[in-house]
Amino acid sequence: MRLGIVGLPNVGKSTLFNAITKAGAAVANYAFCTIDPNVGVVAVPDPRLDKLAEMYSPKKYTPATIEFVDIAGLVRGASKGEGLGNKFLANIREVDAIVHVVR
Repeated sequence: MRLGIVGLPNVGKSTLFNAITKAGAAVANYAFCTIDPNVGVVAVPDPRLDKLAEMYSPKKYTPATIEFVDIAGLVRGASKGEGLGNKFLANIREVDAIVHVVR
């Protein structure tokens, strides 16, 4: 599953992304520090899967994962091409769900 992290510029999208993924993406106090999306994958801990692996000793053990995508901030007029415009829309189109960060 791919989750896109979106919100206005400078609301903490990249900070949240770094806290969740421990990726170390650039964080700065100016708009459009993130231009190209940052992508990080996090394994979902599931004690039930651990228990099943202990019981059945499978050859392969694959936990579920979530892919987080840190998308650049959305600015007023993006639909008219301002800011990243259509590039923002192309990035958000590729995710399964949206995480909206607000102040």
